[in-house]
This record gives sequence, structure tokens and C-alpha cells, in this order.
Amino acid sequence: MPPSASIVFPTRHRRQYLAVALASVSPQAREHGAEIVVIEDEAPDAPTQALAEQHGAIYIALGAARGINVARNAGIEAASGDLICFLDDDVEVWPGWLAALLDGARACPDHDCFGGPIRPRLENVRRRTCGREAPPVTALDLGPADRDAELVWGANLAVRRRAIERYGLFDPALNYCGDEEDWEHRLRAAGRRIRYLARAGVDHRRAGSDARTRNLSRAAWYRGYHARRYDERKQTAPSLGRELRVLGGCLWHTARYRCVNGIPLTAMSAGRIKALVEDKAAEVIRAGKPAGAGDRGPSEAADTGPDFLSGQSGTLSRRTAERGRLKDGVADVLSAPTRRGLRRAARLHPRRRVLAIGVARPENAEVVAAIRRELAASHHAVDTFLRPGAAGAGKWQNLNRALTTHPLGDYDWLLLIDDDVRLPRGFLDSFLLCSERFGFALVQPAHAYCSHAAWPMLRRRPQLVARSMRFVEIGPVTAVAAAAFDDLLPFPDLRMGWGLDCHWSAVAAELGHRLGVVDATPVRHLRPVAAGYDHAGAVQEARDFLRNRPYVDRSRALEVVERYRGWAA
Repeated sequence: MPPSASIVFPTRHRRQYLAVALASVSPQAREHGAEIVVIEDEAPDAPTQALAEQHGAIYIALGAARGINVARNAGIEAASGDLICFLDDDVEVWPGWLAALLDGARACPDHDCFGGPIRPRLENVRRRTCGREAPPVTALDLGPADRDAELVWGANLAVRRRAIERYGLFDPALNYCGDEEDWEHRLRAAGRRIRYLARAGVDHRRAGSDARTRNLSRAAWYRGYHARRYDERKQTAPSLGRELRVLGGCLWHTARYRCVNGIPLTAMSAGRIKALVEDKAAEVIRAGKPAGAGDRGPSEAADTGPDFLSGQSGTLSRRTAERGRLKDGVADVLSAPTRRGLRRAARLHPRRRVLAIGVARPENAEVVAAIRRELAASHHAVDTFLRPGAAGAGKWQNLNRALTTHPLGDYDWLLLIDDDVRLPRGFLDSFLLCSERFGFALVQPAHAYCSHAAWPMLRRRPQLVARSMRFVEIGPVTAVAAAAFDDLLPFPDLRMGWGLDCHWSAVAAELGHRLGVVDATPVRHLRPVAAGYDHAGAVQEARDFLRNRPYVDRSRALEVVERYRGWAA
């Protein structure tokens, strides 16, 4: 029988705080049949493990500090309850906290997220305050009655598993600020509701040296710095003038009322201004460089050329390939919970008919065999036709012949795939789920870091599931939805096809088809771009093809329309 709830504590070598939190939670967990999961966001710590096991908790160590959202996602993977309750390790729950959460969840089956009061508590300190400001510790008080809320805070947060599966895991790139807020905004954007439960409260503690003004101010500075970064991400960051006025107000408050709470508030404001000044300095530096300078990888040097090319070389050297493998390894670890959840959700996705076509060269027989195996493992109905091309014909001429031999008929998707690409495990199921959830009609998987990529901005973004774009490549893997078949097919009579992606992107946008990149399913292009044909000939063919046709130029191709951090539309 599954537990009534799973209570997850992200922690990082803070046994003294955790001991108080577990002592307050474990009796309630035993009474109501809940489980406790402690996630160590660091290397394993034997005393912390012993403490967790003493209270009947599951203990998992991540091995290194990866951030609170990575720890939360690991807790979700380890938990088995349908209601997952997140607590900071420095809280002490109120009597009846868990009962109030369980009762509230039962009483509100249409709500997917719950939170309760968070009362700040500084222990064993005497501080002169004016009473106008609360202690500089995260707090929440929405009144004595249950009510719907815009947001609740991660120190005391409960979510239903169905919401995680539908709207994605917590963004691993967020830490310090916005970590839970980002997920809640996704939930609310989908029309779901958040419930504040007035009896499900916790005390948010600061004890020992942490309760002293110096350490409170240091923590407030970091919160302010990262809060400004998160505001910039949301495009709601105030101007420098407003930030300076707030700083002046904090200084005036501290001096006027001799209020010690004003010191951490001043530090928080200073942290925000520090982040703003850094950004202004970066803008000045960029203004003195050529367009795009500083944004390229070591082997992605600027390249003169027409505006239907990226202007960069995405071909990897031995050094950048090794660096790419290391970055992919880190990205795989960080995004593993998201990808596992996505694969689980994909198993429930309706079965589609997919036609996969490509030109297969004999020298790539081993890679082609791996592609066939991966596509065959999908739960979709996939017909794969990777065949050698006709002598003297180019890629797109051969693909048109393939469509003549295998008409699209009732297929839901057409998958164009090169013979020199490595697909990740579970590729097609996750790829089609994201493509359909976000309404993409022309879509590609992102490139791995260790992938030769003609457009390096299309490399994976581990913190994202997908991006809506102005541009989609014609290889090494591209998918076209049935809704766009009539508008984009058959292929033009081209040999190499450079410039076709720029034209397709313009046509698709004009006709209302959404373009996208799925970051959750990165592929590896194993051969350098244009390794098998003449570069100058490909450019000239593109010039001739685009001469009287609309196309998306380099500047628009770089635009990201929208970013998605979960797999729910």
C-alpha cells in the first residue's frame, strides 16, 4: 500500500537543523502512514544517514552539491506517495501539520499544489527592531482561513505527483530564488490552482551563529543577488534608479529607527545592485566586440558567408569534442530526473504512425543498424526506410523517390534522418510527446554538446525540455507533422539542400505552423558538416534556390520564441 504522503527534505550537511525538523515530522509521519526521504545535496555523510534512519527516513546522497531543485527532483524520483511534501531542513512543523495537508488535499481534489504558513523564528538572540519589518527569513502568512493563493513557498510546499508528471520537474538551473516559483507559474499558466492551508504551518528557524546579524546579512545579500537574476529572467527587473531608491530607503530605515532588521535588508538591496552592475558592465564589453564575439565555442570561429548560413562552424576539434563529452555527462546527470519522468509520461501518449526515411551509405551500416533498433523500440508504429541512394542523385532527390515508393497516406509524422546520427535511448517516444504537447509541426531534436552542428545555438539546453523557434534545420534529424505535409512536401529538386531549412522555416511560419527544438532528446551528429560534399557547390545551390523565395535569415534564426521547462503545453 503506498504511503499517504512522501515528505522530502533537501539538505546539505546541516544535521543540527535536520535533527529538529525530523523530530517534529516523524511522529506525524508514523501516525498518518507517510514516508520521509532525506536528499543530501552533497557527498554522503554517515552521521546524517544515521540520523535519517533513526527517524525511519530514506537517505540518498547526490555525491556533490547540485542545487535545491536537483535535490527536489531526486526526492520525487525516490518518493512513492501521490502527495509529495517538501520541507526545508531548517523548519519545525506545527502540531497537526501533516493532518492539515492531507485533509486539505482530500477536500480540494482539483488543486495540485498546497502550502501553509511559514513563521520566522530567530533563536536565542536579542535584537533591537522597530516592529515594522519581520525578521529577514522567508515567511508566509495569508491569514487564518484556507484560501486559494497565487504562490506558496518551497520551505513548506506540497504537490500532487500527477502535476509533476503533467507539468514537469523543478528547473535544475534555478537555485536561491525562483526555484519553486518557476514551477508554480507553469502550473498556474495551465489553469491549475494553488491552495493555502492555514493549519499546515511551520516555524522557519535560525539558530546559533546563523541568527546573528552578520550571517543574516550575508544570506540576504545572496538572496538579493539571485532575486535580481530571476527578475531579469522574468523580464520584470526594475531600473537602476528604482534599485538605488530602495537601497536609500533601507539605509534611512536603519538609521532613523535604529532597527537591526534594516541591515540585512540593506544587504539584500546591495546584492540586487551588484547583479545589475555586472550586467551593465557585460553590455559595455559586448558593445565593443563584433556581433557574436565571445559567444562561440573554441572551434566555432566566425566565418564570412551569406545570411542563410550560421556564420559559425560547428565542427568539433579533438579538444572541443572531449569537452563536449564532459559537458554532456554533466548535463545527463542534471537532466536525468526530467528525462525519466518524460519517458514515463510518453508511455501514455497515443500511438502514432511514423514514416522514417533517409539515405544510408554502406560505410555507415553500423550506425544505421543502431538507428533502426532505437526506432523499433518505440511504442509507436514506425516504418523505417533507410536505403542507399540512386547513383548520381542528391539527398533530396533520393528522399523524393522514397516518398514516391512509400506514400505518406495515413502517417501522422514524417521523420527525416541522416545515416550518421546517434539517437538517445527512448528517443522517439519522448520526442513526439514534446512535439505534440507544444504543437510543433516542424521540429528537430537539439544537438548534444559532443555533436557536429551547423547552427551551434541549437545545442542542448539541459534546463529546458523544448524551445519554440523561428528556425529548424533540415538535418541530421527533422520531423514534419501531418498538418504540414501539403505545405512542405514534396521536397524541391535539390542535391545538397542548403538553404532549404531557412525557406521551410519562413513558409511554415507564414502558414501558422509552429517550429520547435526538443532539448530533452539531444542527438549526436557524428560527422562534420559538409564532410561528404563540396562546400562551395552547396552554397551556390542555396543561393540559386533562395533567389526568389522567402527565407529566415541568420538574425531571425537565432530567436527563441518561448522556452519550456516541463513537458505540459
